[in-house]
Amino acid sequence: MAVAAAAAAAKAPEVLRECGCKGIRTCLICERQRVSDPPWQLPPGKTHHFIYFPDTGWAVGAQESDFEGWAFPFPGVMLIEDFVTREEEAEMVRLMDCDPWKLSQSGRRKQDYGPKVNFRKQKLKTAGFQGLPSFSQEVVRRMALYPGLEGFRPVEQCNLDYCPERGSAIDPHLDDAWLWGERLVSLNLLSSTVLSMCREAPGSLLLFSAPSAALEAWEDSVIAPSRSILCQEVEVAIPFPRRSLLVLTGAARHQWKHAIHRRHIKARRVCATFRELSAEFCPGGRQQDLGHELLQIALSFQGRPV
Repeated sequence: MAVAAAAAAAKAPEVLRECGCKGIRTCLICERQRVSDPPWQLPPGKTHHFIYFPDTGWAVGAQESDFEGWAFPFPGVMLIEDFVTREEEAEMVRLMDCDPWKLSQSGRRKQDYGPKVNFRKQKLKTAGFQGLPSFSQEVVRRMALYPGLEGFRPVEQCNLDYCPERGSAIDPHLDDAWLWGERLVSLNLLSSTVLSMCREAPGSLLLFSAPSAALEAWEDSVIAPSRSILCQEVEVAIPFPRRSLLVLTGAARHQWKHAIHRRHIKARRVCATFRELSAEFCPGGRQQDLGHELLQIALSFQGRPV
């Protein structure tokens, strides 16, 4: 039964006839209706590719690249593999699919469980917000058992549905820091992908000669930097396995933009992202009362998509 349920949940949804793209955003559906080349077909910029290794916390130059054998520390990333079981994954997606998915940009579909927010005006409304979905209660409880996620109390959950038939992707972006707090937590379901990190700030990264041995070698054998590279020319690929949990904090949260490229969506992928409150809405903050109200609603786990 569990295997059959997993197979049914993993089946790609029917390709939509319409899309939710606006402005420069495009997907395969609207690109077929346009005459000019979409942004996705423009020549890529000169980017140097590095790969993040969770065992070391370093980003290492891709093989056969100009920076193969060189690396730099990439703090603020925590990856927890096999956070949920296959059976839990299948049941979560089954329950998500019981509710409607709304069209979103760049070939995505979404379900929001959270307050309605105007980030530009820094205003929000609780009307219609009934909390996180019931099937996330065990997931949230389990998160708090891991070092680095103590006290994590999400006030918002956003489910995103990616599909290769729609050309799903999400552009490089930083999540809001007025309402959302330090830790961004994402649960990856149905298929593996890659989270791509880039940084637009000026400046350089110092590169070190990267040992190729075990973790202990990184701690004992890293030598003084002898190369540097412009931040704006670097992209770091973070492998994001199926059923794993990814946490972004610090520089990875506030300085490096994150994206999912179209080429990294090979099959249907569902991602549930959980966000906590910023200090302004926590005890002692200017809007602590509103924050308390939001948390009470969120952690009732009685929500439906808003």
